[in-house]
Amino acid sequence: MDDSLKKFHLEMATSNFNKTWDYIDQESRTDQDNINMVHHAHASRYHWGIIGQPINLQRGEWQISRVYCLINMGESALFHANECLRLTEEENIKGFDLAFAYEAIARAYKVLKNTDKMNHYKQLGLSVCEFIENKEDKEYTISELNTI
Repeated sequence: MDDSLKKFHLEMATSNFNKTWDYIDQESRTDQDNINMVHHAHASRYHWGIIGQPINLQRGEWQISRVYCLINMGESALFHANECLRLTEEENIKGFDLAFAYEAIARAYKVLKNTDKMNHYKQLGLSVCEFIENKEDKEYTISELNTI
């Protein structure tokens, strides 16, 4: 792949990832905003799939799962959360990314109203937080897990 095509995919992956965050951070979204948020999340993951590293793919799956949680599509959220965890384990990704893989599954089970599995995965996420070396990352991860 030539450098201009790599640059294009990087720009698309990054801009769609950031646009997805803009939608996630909105206090209220219209139905059209939700549709656009889904499309941006998938577009980002698609482009990362072409030029990204395993961590980009893992974080892309996490973001898609979060998007589906926000629009109460639990089965889709769980599908992408499981893919996030699969990539995390396959690539031996640790730290807050491992905690957030568990967080994604816990949130999906919350949407699906499965409290037992939600609590199980939330506890798994909290249990790996002790291995997060960066204090700010650790505090942020714990605070996010505690919003479930």
